[in-house]
Order: sequence, then C-alpha cells, then structure tokens
Amino acid sequence: MTSSIDKAMDTAIAPGFTNIGYRVRRRSWEPITESLSGRTVVVTGATSGLGKAATTELARLGGNVILVGRNPDKTVAVEAEMAAATGSTTVRHELADLSLMSEVRDLAARLLAAEPAIHVLVNNAGTLFTERSVTAEGIESTLATNLLGHFLLTNLLIPRMVDSAPARIINVSSGGMYGQRISISNLQNERGEYQGSAAYARTKRGQVILTEMWAEQLEDSGVTVNAMHPGWADTPGVVQSLPTFHKITKPFLRSPDEGADTIVWLAASNEAAGRTGLFWHDRRPRPTHKTKRTRERPQARQALWQALSELAGTNGHLPAD
Repeated sequence: MTSSIDKAMDTAIAPGFTNIGYRVRRRSWEPITESLSGRTVVVTGATSGLGKAATTELARLGGNVILVGRNPDKTVAVEAEMAAATGSTTVRHELADLSLMSEVRDLAARLLAAEPAIHVLVNNAGTLFTERSVTAEGIESTLATNLLGHFLLTNLLIPRMVDSAPARIINVSSGGMYGQRISISNLQNERGEYQGSAAYARTKRGQVILTEMWAEQLEDSGVTVNAMHPGWADTPGVVQSLPTFHKITKPFLRSPDEGADTIVWLAASNEAAGRTGLFWHDRRPRPTHKTKRTRERPQARQALWQALSELAGTNGHLPAD
C-alpha cells in the first residue's frame, strides 16, 4: 500500500529521489534472499557506480554474473574485486564499447556462443557528455551509448532469453527523463545548441519507450521487460558530468548500493516476477510522465524503432515478428 508520505515525496520529487526517500521507503521492504544459483546474468556498465553495486549483489545472490566493461584493466580488476568480495567462482567479464555497434554485435556473438541460457540482462551502461561528439561509426555519442547499443544488444539476445524463460530484462533509466520528450527529428542532437543533460534525458526517455514496446511484443513469452530509475545517486558519472549538481546535493545523494537496490530486486525477487512493461523506483511502479508535454504519439514510437533499426543495421522488425 502506498503511504501518504510516499505520495508526498513523489509529488515533490526531490525528497523521493534522495537518500531520504530511500531510507523512508526501505522500512517496509523485505530483504532480497532469493537465490540466483544456476541463472546467468549479464550487466553492462558494470565497472563502477550503479552497475558495479548491482553486479556485486547479484553475484552475492549466486548468479553466474557476466560483467561488461569497456576498459580492459579496470574490468579485470573489478572482476577480481567482485569475486573476492562475494566468494563467487562464477563471475566473469566481457569487453565491449557499447557505443560501437560492431563491438555490440561481437559481444552478442560471444555471449550466444558461450552461454546456453541467459536469464537476466541489465542494460546499465550510460554516460552524459557536456559537448556533442560522434563515434567512429558516425553516430552521436549520447544516443549510441545510452540507447542504440542497448537496443541492438537486447534484440540480439532476446531469442536466447525467450528460450531461457523465465527471464528478465531491466533497463536503467533516469528520473531526468521526466523533463524531456523523445525527438525523432533531432535524434542525433544535430539541431540547436547541444545540451548534454537534455540529450541524456531524451535517451533515457527512449529507454522507457522501448521497455513498453518490448514488453508488449514479448507478452506471454516468459520474458519480462522493465525500466527503473535509481534516484539521485553518488556515482563517478555524476561527479564527472554534473560537478555543480554533485557539490550542492552531495549530502542527500544515495550511495550506489541504495541506487542499485531496485535493479537487484527486479532481477532476483519473487515479488517482481511476472511484472512487465513498468517504470520502477524504490520497488514500486511509478508514472512515466509528470506532464502532458512529454507524451509521445504512437507514431513516434514506431518512428523511434525504425530510426534505431536503421542506425543499428537491423531489419526493423520487432522481436516477436
């Protein structure tokens, strides 16, 4: 049941996104005790912040965890650190830059060759750029990293996850998406002055749209698809990309473990089983829009899918087609 305090925090936004909101809400939660033994979990962006916190806990729950990172030295070091911290002997890593579709395809091919089953995919890799740039493949970097790479990786892994069902896909979005509407005509942020936080938020809005589309297409397949946002968490990405915000809000920021709690809960808990197509924060479904101006038409959803398909070099079909 939603408490009046919880509703008030939702309305005000800021208290609910901070460590205050987390500490108030967690009083009613049960510990996550379910075992992930025998279940294979893939987490992108797993070497720092939310991804590292989530991956560590998923390994502690017994999952066969594959952490995906971009930097070889850092990824290997985090794998060793994680194994030592959890006692897990089933943690391993894969290297891939999720902003490059060639590397995403290679990653998917390696995963499909090595893993007969994939039960959980956490699309967490993301970044916020202060200046516009393009990748070596000519795609705007924010779009490529935060949305297109996840779009391609997920679609490539969905058939294996359907075969492995029950399975779960979790897209790590951001509360910042409440302030933005998807823009198909400016998907690569070529028009107007580039604003990093707005470009980031639009990709996070796109993640939620894709979540709902995948959930609809995968209905009755045994694969659930959900998005979540962690609130305001104290991560290296926030320090680097939003230094002023970090300085002002630091006393109220969540720890990475607090921000990652709902990721772990969605991946492991029996309570979350069967729930799909929702946007979660602190273990509860939340609205996907705060105002009408951020809502998109159904045609925009199809246009987003088609645009991403073209950029990723896929055939444009939905997974169930």
